[in-house]
Amino acid sequence: MKKYTTFKLQYLIMGVAFLAVFLTSLVSIWSGYRMNEKTLTENTLETHRVYAEKLASSANGYLEETFKLLNVNATEMSAYMDDGERLERKADLLRRGSTAFNSIIVMNAKGKIIATSPQSLNLKGIKVTSRASKKALEERKPMISKPYKTTTSGREIIFISTPIYDANNRFLGVLGGTIYLKENNVLNQLLGKHPYEDGSYAYVVDADGQIIYHEDKTRIGDNVMKNTVVKKMLTTDSETGAERVVNTKNTDMLVGYAKMEISGWGVITQRPTELALAPAGEMVNHMMLVGLPLLLLALVIVIMLARKIAKPLQELADITVVDRDEADAAQKNFQSVTAWYYEAIQLKQSLMSSFSHLHNQVHFFRDQSATDALTGLTNRRTIDELMNSWHIEQRMYSLILIDIDKFKSINDTYGHGVGDEVLQFLARKMENVARSEDVCCRYGGEEFVILLPNTPSDIAMTMAELLRQDVESTAAPHAIQVTLSAGVATFPVDAHHPKQLLEKADDALYYAKEHGRNQVILAK
Repeated sequence: MKKYTTFKLQYLIMGVAFLAVFLTSLVSIWSGYRMNEKTLTENTLETHRVYAEKLASSANGYLEETFKLLNVNATEMSAYMDDGERLERKADLLRRGSTAFNSIIVMNAKGKIIATSPQSLNLKGIKVTSRASKKALEERKPMISKPYKTTTSGREIIFISTPIYDANNRFLGVLGGTIYLKENNVLNQLLGKHPYEDGSYAYVVDADGQIIYHEDKTRIGDNVMKNTVVKKMLTTDSETGAERVVNTKNTDMLVGYAKMEISGWGVITQRPTELALAPAGEMVNHMMLVGLPLLLLALVIVIMLARKIAKPLQELADITVVDRDEADAAQKNFQSVTAWYYEAIQLKQSLMSSFSHLHNQVHFFRDQSATDALTGLTNRRTIDELMNSWHIEQRMYSLILIDIDKFKSINDTYGHGVGDEVLQFLARKMENVARSEDVCCRYGGEEFVILLPNTPSDIAMTMAELLRQDVESTAAPHAIQVTLSAGVATFPVDAHHPKQLLEKADDALYYAKEHGRNQVILAK
């Protein structure tokens, strides 16, 4: 029989109330956290989108002005392309008068460098070999090159150029400026550091996803085309937007992005999600700090009320657990219970009126239920009480679980009256084999039990086998041939609890039934 754990009412009330308060607080804190997290995420994404769009617009405008500046100077230079000194003075003036370029070069239509600024570059008279310079000569239109490394200085640069035409629209050469990507340049001035000291930063990629500006100069030159936002910005019509992504460094980021119209570059501003959502965690900590004292106060109030509510019911419950001789005293104890609310008052009155009668009836039926009416053996209740008692005492004992083979066919063939006579026949055989200290029991239906106190399994097996042989060799009523199967288990060798011991014996009995019947099996 399954054993249930009992709880006192006051503890149940306290538990339910505390659980309600705790779950309410938990839901409130969690929903507050999720709402705050959502708001922080949305605000951070929108802030970075707007900031990226602003940076892209500023850089785009700056590039437009740079091309205008180059065009104006290219027009002036077209008048004295053969005057190297004058070209160099103009190149110096252009470089020093603007923060757009780290260096300036002028090359003729054949790709020969005819002027530079600064002159320390020592490139004058050299024919250009870079792909960017050659492309500028071939296409003869304003352009921005892809990042590349120079063969002379090994710098990572971008070349911005415009063609030089004379008054007759004859191509004379190219005027161009370089941006040194890993040194201070115009991108540093335009983008600089993110204005918020909160872990945010910005970087710029070219049309191929290669980083051309980053606060961490070691990242310049890295290709981040695998970044979801970068790929979306450069390969789709999405000019601006914001998303939560995991970047190429496997960091969760809140990202805003915008694309530059002139250059095809993209500006990305971002902040680690962990830092952006940190205030949400701080809010939870604050709520817990404020709410914990209130939760403890509520718990104290609940404990006090639970005790007061449960006290009369607990007193009534304690009184009902009495022996027969204490019935009179119990009646007086009922009077002393202080019942102060309706349910307790009604329960007290009902118990007082019915306690004596119920108490006597319980003992009467307990006495009547100790013996099986058909066989005269003890019944299952007695066996259960003995086994529980011996379990508490930790007394060694063996159990023989017996079942008549094919008993159903006896009932079906000869009728239930004959079946009852067969059960009585087996009961007498059990009593003949049993010793004075052994207990024979009808366990239910055609199942019987013999309890053998202080008996090891080998002796129990011997007695079970004697019973089996006796039944097999003796004709039952109406000359019916009867056999039995049995399972034997010993406490505490085979099990440490009465229920487990019965299960072990039942398993052994089942094995005997499944493997031919008419045999005794020892539990494994």
